Amino acid sequence: MGFSVGSFAQKAAYDSVLAAQLGADEYGMKRYVMAFLLAGDRVQEYSTEERAEIQKGHMANITNLADEGKLIVAGPFINGGEKRGIFIFDVATKEEAEALTNTDPAIKAGVLKMELVEWYGSAALMMLTDIYPKLQKKDF
Repeated sequence: MGFSVGSFAQKAAYDSVLAAQLGADEYGMKRYVMAFLLAGDRVQEYSTEERAEIQKGHMANITNLADEGKLIVAGPFINGGEKRGIFIFDVATKEEAEALTNTDPAIKAGVLKMELVEWYGSAALMMLTDIYPKLQKKDF
């Protein structure tokens, strides 16, 4: 098995209700699908203005997927080059994640493409959607 950040923290009392609510297994972990966002093959086909509109749609799609509880983590890499960013989906299969990625205007336009990988991580990630709005001062 792997380990989580919690493996290094002081042991707290087990909360079976919270574990069940977050979908945690006996290790406090759960299955996700991680998407690596990569630069698409059609980026150069669009003007700066068109890419700005595609990006606006991409950001709106991120918000929609997060609101639906399907997208837990999203963010760009800093100076990533071909590697543009990541998504972490709360879904059981790569096929479900693929269906969600295909709703993204940047994917549809070929500006981005995604590589999907099943991932086993802390079920505590599910709490980010409750915490993040308390930290965000400005919208994108």
